[in-house]
Amino acid sequence: GAPNAWPDESAESAMMSELRGRGEKPGSVPAIEVVAEIDPKNLPSLDELVKRLPPEVRETLDELFRVRFVRVSRVPQKALVK
Repeated sequence: GAPNAWPDESAESAMMSELRGRGEKPGSVPAIEVVAEIDPKNLPSLDELVKRLPPEVRETLDELFRVRFVRVSRVPQKALVK
């Protein structure tokens, strides 16, 4: 078929069958681990978190996305999509 073409019905049916065979629900979203609320004052510093990334990961992020880490914050549980 054409590049980037959508799978036909038989391919989709085969994939759905494989997912059911593995016990997965097609279209289900993986569970998100809920972490207890943490006082924002106790979050690690931005520099500390950036240093945890391997140097090659930081270089790749910089090359691909020109990523600049600017702050650390906790995402409220209600902001997560379920």
